[in-house]
Amino acid sequence: MNLIKTIKSSKIISNMSWIILGRVVNMVLSFIVGVLSTRYLGPSNYGIIGYAGAYATFFAAICSLGIDSVIVKELIDNSKDEGKVLGTSITLKLISSITSFVIINCIVFVVDGNDTLSRTIVFIYNLSIIFQVLDIFKFWFRSKLKSKFPEIASIIAYVFAAAYKIYLLATLKDVKWFAFVTSLDYILVAIVLYIMYKKSGGSKLVFSWEYGKKLLSKSYHFIITGMMIAVFNSTDKFMIKQMVDSSEVAYYTTAITVATLFTFILSAVIESFAPVIMSAYKDDKKGYERKNSQLYAIVFYVSLFFSLIITIFANLIVSMLYGDNYIMSANPLRVLVWYTAFSYLGVARDIWVVCEQKQKYLKLIYFLSALTNIILNYFFIPILGASGAAIASLVTQVGTVIIFPAFVKELRPNIRLMIDGIMLKNISLKNNYKGGIIVEKKK
Repeated sequence: MNLIKTIKSSKIISNMSWIILGRVVNMVLSFIVGVLSTRYLGPSNYGIIGYAGAYATFFAAICSLGIDSVIVKELIDNSKDEGKVLGTSITLKLISSITSFVIINCIVFVVDGNDTLSRTIVFIYNLSIIFQVLDIFKFWFRSKLKSKFPEIASIIAYVFAAAYKIYLLATLKDVKWFAFVTSLDYILVAIVLYIMYKKSGGSKLVFSWEYGKKLLSKSYHFIITGMMIAVFNSTDKFMIKQMVDSSEVAYYTTAITVATLFTFILSAVIESFAPVIMSAYKDDKKGYERKNSQLYAIVFYVSLFFSLIITIFANLIVSMLYGDNYIMSANPLRVLVWYTAFSYLGVARDIWVVCEQKQKYLKLIYFLSALTNIILNYFFIPILGASGAAIASLVTQVGTVIIFPAFVKELRPNIRLMIDGIMLKNISLKNNYKGGIIVEKKK
């Protein structure tokens, strides 16, 4: 007996289109205003902003408690208890975020005790991790393939945040005012998302300690994993500032900004594939594997296309956008753009990891990655500065996605699916489309 599962392709494409639209608007607004702000602040002040952002990135894993990685599946599996899933998640994340905010400021007080400006910037910038908690509502919309709503919320926030930055530039405000932009962004997104959630018939939020323990038992693997990811995503900026100076942090941060310009496309694809893959996991194993390989293929070849362009025109791009003061960003940019490609393959892999419940194996992978990154940064940064940190990041990411998992038996099936995608094997959709509907068959 054949089990036929149908998914309207138009709904998936519409969902993906809204995500892309939201990210394009964000990219255009934040990029244009960001370039002007970066030029205005100069390498030294912009470097301090990047340094403050590194703390937010590092503690993001602790603040999320790994919940962001499992909540879409939780909402799909517990559709009748959405209020409990969301309410419990928000409460747990809020407690974690406030605790993290206090820890961050204690660390900065010790590390940068005599640098009043750095301490102030870090304090203001990291208020954002508290307001970021209500981002949880976007996962509710995503689980229903209704990304239109969170993207509209984001667009509204981006417009107001961009207007705020323009005001700062027009009135020649100092760097402390710019540190508040990220917090303002999250405040606006939180307000609009909550209003849309209620307008869309969202359930009453309820906290359940019993469910909270159950949720943490599934997500805690991602806490440790996220912390390890944060180590090699953030320690490079910490080490650059301490081993070189804040200007070198600015070159590195600028390179990251340009290297990630195209990643909104990858995010849209991954976010739209996630609920489809998770649903297919229950009913159609072959279709589930095929969709994973299709996702890896799209991520890899989109990344390859943009990475080649940015590598070739790195000097021209940096010079045109940021001016000659930031031309030192071109060399790390040529390396970091390839790091970004491998990084999003890792993001796409998380869908498979959640479905297969292989979270516990990621802890070892990311521990090795974090250790590798710190060691490479220690040797490369004093010699090559920002370029050395970029090389360390690229080598670490290749190890994280391809090399280290190859030594873990339970993760090898995913490498096979990833290689199939890269080699364009077993990803054909031939005969799967009928009347605008994707049809997967299982005997």
